[in-house]
Amino acid sequence: MGEAMVVIREYVNEMEALVARSVLEAHQIPAVVLRDDAGGMLPAMRLLYPVRLAVRAVDATHAIRILDAPFEDDSRGDDDRPFGGTTGR
Repeated sequence: MGEAMVVIREYVNEMEALVARSVLEAHQIPAVVLRDDAGGMLPAMRLLYPVRLAVRAVDATHAIRILDAPFEDDSRGDDDRPFGGTTGR
């Protein structure tokens, strides 16, 4: 028997849901994107039925925490940039 799934987010845009799924899968949390648009033939159906992101019930709390976490910008100071942070002078 399969594990219970829980919808943790709803999106208007399928791409946002796919990015969120990729983030979760990068953290070893399996996720599925659910959409009710007749297999893409009726995209207007997304106005009535948003794209949903679902995970296993046991992973729901951790998945929400990951998606709610602030994005950590990996930019570095000027000295750590490629080419020494020079402006080409």
